[in-house]
Amino acid sequence: MPNRLAYETSPYLLQHAHNPVDWYPWGEEALARARAENRPIFLSVGYAACHWCHVMERESFEDEDTAALLNQAFVSIKVDREERPDLDAIYMQAVVAMTGRGGWPMSVWLTPQAVPFFGGTYFPDRPRQRLPSFRQVLEAVAEAWRNHSQEITASADDTLARLAPVRIPAAPAETALDPEKAAEAVRRAATTFDWTNGGWGEAPKFPQPMPVESLLRHHVRTGEPTSIRMVHATLRAMALSGLCDQLGGGFHRYATDAVWLVPHFEKMLYDNAQLARVYLHAWQLTGEPLYRRTAVETLDYVAGEMTHPQGGFFSSQDADSEGEEGRYFVWTPAQVEAVLGRDSDLSHLAVAAFGITEQGNFEGSTVLHLPSDWVEVLDGWPAEIREVRTHLLAAREERVKPARDEKVLTAWNGLMLAAFAEAALALDRADYRETAERNADFVLRELRTAEGRLLRSWKDGSARIAAYLQDYTHLADGLLALYQLSFEDRWFEAARDLLDVVLTHFPAPEGGFFDTPDDHEALITRPRDLQDNAVPSGNAMAAQVLLRLAALTGQSRYSDAAEGALAGMAGMAAQHPVGFGQWLAVLELVLGPRIEVAVVGEGEDPGTRALLQAAREGFRPFQVTAFRNRGSGSPVPLLAGRKPSSGAPAAWVCTDGRCLAPVTTADALRQALLAPATEFVSE
Repeated sequence: MPNRLAYETSPYLLQHAHNPVDWYPWGEEALARARAENRPIFLSVGYAACHWCHVMERESFEDEDTAALLNQAFVSIKVDREERPDLDAIYMQAVVAMTGRGGWPMSVWLTPQAVPFFGGTYFPDRPRQRLPSFRQVLEAVAEAWRNHSQEITASADDTLARLAPVRIPAAPAETALDPEKAAEAVRRAATTFDWTNGGWGEAPKFPQPMPVESLLRHHVRTGEPTSIRMVHATLRAMALSGLCDQLGGGFHRYATDAVWLVPHFEKMLYDNAQLARVYLHAWQLTGEPLYRRTAVETLDYVAGEMTHPQGGFFSSQDADSEGEEGRYFVWTPAQVEAVLGRDSDLSHLAVAAFGITEQGNFEGSTVLHLPSDWVEVLDGWPAEIREVRTHLLAAREERVKPARDEKVLTAWNGLMLAAFAEAALALDRADYRETAERNADFVLRELRTAEGRLLRSWKDGSARIAAYLQDYTHLADGLLALYQLSFEDRWFEAARDLLDVVLTHFPAPEGGFFDTPDDHEALITRPRDLQDNAVPSGNAMAAQVLLRLAALTGQSRYSDAAEGALAGMAGMAAQHPVGFGQWLAVLELVLGPRIEVAVVGEGEDPGTRALLQAAREGFRPFQVTAFRNRGSGSPVPLLAGRKPSSGAPAAWVCTDGRCLAPVTTADALRQALLAPATEFVSE
C-alpha cells in the first residue's frame, strides 16, 4: 500500500511513496504526532536526481525489517531539499556542525520539537569503510532516546542556540566602494586556483560559475590579466571535459576527480543556467568560438530536453538509467563500432577524438572527453566530427533515458530565463527569445498569486509552498534581463513588484534579508544563507537586482538596501572569493561605474535600431538600457521626460543621476559610452 507521500507532487517524494516506511511529508500532522507520542523524528532529505539517495532507498527504505524499526521507534519525515531549501539549510547546518561534513541523502534525528541532536548523510545497509550500518544507527538512536531523552533534549537545545540566523557585519557604506577589496579577492582566488586543470579545489570538483562571473567583470572593469587567465583555464577545461556532455550538450553536476574527467552524471537546471550564461559572457568579451558553442549547446539541450510544453523549465535529469549510474552517457569501442562500422574511418576518429578505450575510465566504459590540444580544431567542428556526433547521439537516443524531475522551481527558472534572454539578444536568436518569453509568462501565470506573492514549486498543474528570497530575486533578475531584450514594460513592472515584496517581507534588522518572509511557517530558526551554494546567495542576488532597478528608476531606496548589505559583506567576500562570488560580482557592479542608457525613437526607424545595437554591443555588465517609442508613455523612470529635440531618435548616457548631452547616431553613442566621469553633469 502506498504511504502518505503518494499525495505529494514532488518526484523525489513520489519515488518513496511505496516504501514500507510510514513516511510523512513535512507538516503539522507529523510534528504533532511526534510531540503527542514523545517520539524522535527521523528526517531524510534528498532530491530526485541524487544517486546515493537512490542507493539508500534500495538498501534501507525498501527493506521490510529496516522499515519496521523506523515505524516502531520514530516519526519518519521525507523532504525534497529543492522544494524546501529552508529546511535543508537549517538541518544541513546542524549536520555539518555535528560531523564536519554534509551532503545528500541527509539523515537527521530530531527531538519531538524538531531540534536536531544527531545526524549524518548516507548510511549503508551493512557496516563498511568505518561507517556503521543504517540499522545499527537506528537501534543506537532509539535506545539512547528511550534511556536518555532528557539529556538529549538538553543537548539539542545547545545545538539550537548555534543555529541562530547569520548576521551581516556592521560596516560603513563606503567600505563596499573600496576597489582594493576586489583586487584582494582576485589575488586570493589565484592562490587557491588549480593552474593545471582549471577551477578550484580537489576531488570532488564543482563548476564555480559565480566566481568566474566575478572575474569576468573584474577584467572588464580593470583589464587585470590574472582574472581572465583563470577564466580561460576554467572554461576551456570544463568545455572539453567529461563534465560537459560532448554529444547532447549541457553539464553534469560535478566531477568526481580533480581533472574534470568522470562526472557525477545528474544534470541540474541551475548549473546549466549559470554555465550557459557565463560561457555566453566570456564569448562576448573574448570572441572565443569554443565558448559560444558551449553556451549554445547547453541552451539547446535545455530547450529540447528540459522544457515543459507550457514553458516552464524542469529541475533535473537523473544520474542513473536502468539502475546504473552513467549508463546512458558512457561508451565502449564495441558500441561505437556498432554505430559507425567496424574499422571504419569514422569509428577510428570517434575513438581518438573522445578518448574511448577498451579499459575505459568509468567502470569499464568511457566518459567522452576531448583532448585539450584540439581546442583550435574544434572551434569550427570539422565535418567528420559533426558526423560522428550526429550518429552517436542518434544511437544514444535509442537508449533508456535517465529519469527527469519535472517539477518547476521558481528560482531555478529565473536563472534559466536570464540565460535565454541574454543569449537571444547576444546571438540574435528568435527561438531563444520565444523560449524566454514563454517561460516568463508561465512562471508569472502559474506561480504568482493574485496578491503578487510567489510560490516555490509547480508540477502537473499544481503550485505549492510559499516562495523564498531566492525565488523573488532570481526571477527578478531573469525578468530584468528579458526587459533588456524586448523593452516590454510588463517585464520591468513584474520585476519591480517582486523586489517591492522583498523589501516589505524579507528585510533583516541590521541590513540584508532573511531567506524566508515574515509570514512564513515558524521553524526552529529563521534561515539566512549569505554564502553562495549551488545557486547564488539570495542576499547577493537581491543586491544585484536592486542596484539594476535603482539604475532604471533612480530610487535610492533600492540602492540603499543593496549597498547597505554589500558594505558588511565586501570584506568577507574578498577573503573567501570562491564562496562569495555573487557578492564580488555585485561589488564590481558598484565599482563599475554603473551606466544608464535611455533611447527614445520610433521602434522601426533604422536610426533607432542603430542606437539600440550600439548600446547593446559586447559584454556590458555594468549597464542598463531602457527604450520607449516616441510619443508613448513608460513606467520606467529613466525614460521620463526624455524628448528628442529633433525628429531623429536620441540616446542619453547617464550615471548616478548625471548625464551627457543626448546623441543621435550610433557612433556618437559609442563615444559617449567611453566618456570619462568628468564629462557627466547633473540633470
